[in-house]
Amino acid sequence: MTGFEEVADRVWVARYPWLDVNVSVVAGDAGLLVLDTQASATLAREMVTDLRRVSRQPVLYAVNSHQHWDHTFGNGVLKAEGAELVCHEAAAETLPEHAAEVRSAAAEEDDERYAAVAATDVVVPERTFSSAVSLDLGDRFVELVHPGRGHTAGDLVLRVPDADVVMAGDLVEQGGPPGFGDDCFPLEWPHTLDTVLALSTSSTVLVPGHGAVVDREFVEVQRNDIGIVAQTIRDLATAGVRLDDALATTEWPYPAEVLARAVRRGYDQLPRSQKRLPLV
Repeated sequence: MTGFEEVADRVWVARYPWLDVNVSVVAGDAGLLVLDTQASATLAREMVTDLRRVSRQPVLYAVNSHQHWDHTFGNGVLKAEGAELVCHEAAAETLPEHAAEVRSAAAEEDDERYAAVAATDVVVPERTFSSAVSLDLGDRFVELVHPGRGHTAGDLVLRVPDADVVMAGDLVEQGGPPGFGDDCFPLEWPHTLDTVLALSTSSTVLVPGHGAVVDREFVEVQRNDIGIVAQTIRDLATAGVRLDDALATTEWPYPAEVLARAVRRGYDQLPRSQKRLPLV
């Protein structure tokens, strides 16, 4: 996908090649909402150029689906466009430390794209929420919902009720396995996706954080696979399997290199009552 393409009434998605990341736009008669702001100020300015080929309306809101750099480092550019920055309260809390770590690591990379990342001044949204909030675009409202923890502690989904669109951020990914990072919650993620599914219908357009637009069936399959990961972690820990042996002990729905952090995080997050001493 090059530039913004309309996926529903006045709802556009642009799928950018670096990191295969999506930026989404919702229009009302009062102005625009942008979901996610790209991975650097340089890329955000290019995205705004693409956006202006679709609409010249003012940008009222720029929303971060979570705190990760590829979705937030363009915040300053969108704020300069006049947007109010919005995210979940946990994302706002963790973004400064995350941004500092990413900028430091990017400065060591021999790639001009990472140089732009390292040079970006990151702006933390001032408007936050804990559970849900509605944003007014004039003739339509959009809903921001925190469905629970999963990819991070601060994930949100954006719902456009009149267009039957749900934007799921990195709670859903297409084109690759889910992003089990150092800040994920693998044991809670399946239940969080149950809430996402409850916000959708069989005809809902579902926009992932990365990759092509999907449907409810795709999310159901991914939820089941993540559910298998969660239950397998519980079963192995309950049986006393050592963390270092867990990945090799059984079959998993995703490659081992994808799941190393998920298994470690899952073991750490299990209550003591659900763990046995390691088998000898």
